[in-house]
Parts: sequence; C-alpha cells; structure tokens
Amino acid sequence: MALIDNIIARAKSNKQRIVLPESLEERTITAADKALADGIAEIILIGSRNEILSKAGELGLNNIEKAVIIDPATSEKTAEYANLLYELRKSKGMTPEQAATLVMNPLYFGCLIIKSGDADGQISGALSTTGDTLRPALQIIKCEPGITCVSGAMLMLTQAPEYGEDGVLVIGDIAVTPMPDAQQLAQIALCTAKTARSVAGFAEPRIAMLSFSTKGSAKHEVVDKVVEATKLAAELAPELRIDGELQVDAALVPSVGAKKAPGSEIAGKANVLVFPNLEAGNIGYKLIQRLGHAEAIGPILQGIARPVNDLSRGCSVDDIYKMIAITACQAMDAA
Repeated sequence: MALIDNIIARAKSNKQRIVLPESLEERTITAADKALADGIAEIILIGSRNEILSKAGELGLNNIEKAVIIDPATSEKTAEYANLLYELRKSKGMTPEQAATLVMNPLYFGCLIIKSGDADGQISGALSTTGDTLRPALQIIKCEPGITCVSGAMLMLTQAPEYGEDGVLVIGDIAVTPMPDAQQLAQIALCTAKTARSVAGFAEPRIAMLSFSTKGSAKHEVVDKVVEATKLAAELAPELRIDGELQVDAALVPSVGAKKAPGSEIAGKANVLVFPNLEAGNIGYKLIQRLGHAEAIGPILQGIARPVNDLSRGCSVDDIYKMIAITACQAMDAA
C-alpha cells in the first residue's frame, strides 16, 4: 500500500476533528466534501451556514451538510472564546475589545476551538499567508512543552527504494526557521522524528544530522553546531537512534557510510534527514523533487502543541485532502 494510502487509512481508523477556516475557498470546500465522503475526518467549517451551503450547491458538492458549521457571528461560544483569547494575551497588552474583534477572524476562531478542546487540528493557507496561519497558532495553542521553535518537515517519496524506508524519507527543516542554533536544531530533530512516526508511519526513525563533514573530516563552527545539536538531541530523547555529523552520502549509502563512519548505526541507513539550516533544507528537498522526480508532500508544520498546517496558495484540492489526513495523523499522536 502506498504511503498516502496508509496515511488515509490511519486517519479513517480514528477520526479527528479538523478545522478548515477558509470555508468559502473553492478548493478547500471541495476537499472538505471529499474528506467527508471518504470518512477521513470530522470537518469543522468556520463561517455563515447559508453562505457555505450555497457555495457547496454552486459547486455540486453533496456532503457538506455532514460538516459542523460554526459562525463566529452567531455562535453561543464566541464570547467564551473571546474571553479565553483575552486571558491568553492580556500580558502582551491585548484588551477585551481587541480580543472581541480578533475572535471574528476565522483563523483565530479555529485555534480557539482547538485550545478549548473542541477540535484537534487546523489547516489554512489556500487564501492566507504563512504568517497569518502561524500567528494565531503560536499565540493561542503555543509550542509543545520543551519546544521553542516551529519547523517544517517534508515527506519525500522517491523512486530509489534502496534508500530511506523503501524510498521514503522525512526531512526537515525545509520551511520555517532560517538559522537554528544547536538547541533549536536538536528540537527540529526530535520533531522530525515524531513526524516520521505519526505521519510516515516509521516504526523506527533513524536520524542523520547532516553537514558537509562526516565525523570530524572538516573543521568549522557550523560543523560544531551540528555536533552539539546531535549531542543535545540524544540527551533530550535517549531512545532515539540518531547520529551526526554526517554527509548526506554517508547517511544514505551503506558502502559510503561504512567507510566514512565505521561503527555508526545510522550511517548508510538513515530514513530521517535533518539539515543544518533552512537554506540547505529548502534547496535539498527541491533538488530531490525535481532532479530525482520524487513526490514531495508538505510542508508539515511541527512543534505546535496541536497540529496547525499551512498550505501553499497554489495548492490543489488533492493537496488539501492529503493534508487533512496528515493533520489527523498528527492529532492522534498529540492526543
């Protein structure tokens, strides 16, 4: 069974409540209809019920009435959510009046539903910027305990079954933190391993901390950062199988790993790749995608206490549908 089929099957097995705040956006409501038809999640749409059902009628969608539709303008919970937002942000200077205004924003309203325990995850970005998606998530839901930075992972479905997990690799950070320090890089490693388990279904993440050096073959402060991050990650999660610093060929190719890092249990066997900075990660995944004709699924945001994912504004209906299933799998692991 293909990876995405496995993800969808896991989502169906334990339906999570996923908020789609951009409810009138055509691709989003179409993906919601398909998700409801296939039973991969319980869908919560934010907005006017009449407008949403009218839009569904225009598009010939038959399943939107199965969704929970909540209008901030009429919901009996709006005042409660506004007060929650005020309490969460008053130390930052937010007034009750500002909270009452912000709660009408569907992106904020959705995160408040999650914070209150009434939903499990949220997806936006077909209309909104990454900043608009992340801001309410970080202000309301906040990061996981022990995590101070958000990062993004990508599932790479390659045509090279000899590498990773039958050709599947999980890599990070490719989306959020430009220049992580050693502590942040260690956190990114832990979060990417968690994504490998909860989304890719890896029973055993094998994490390679990447650099241009393997086990001291080069000396530089940026190599030192990767070495320190590897040590910190191992201390934070001693159960993880992790090693670094490793060049990417040493991480993936058994013969190269045996020569460059003899004795390493990760070299030549890695299925999770952690890049030393965002620049390398973003370039790296796009090279794999374009030159290797790999399918890239993501980015999957990680490090937030409950899953909130960001879409590209150029996303397709299928992209949103897959992200609903992915977010559901993340939510199961976060429960």
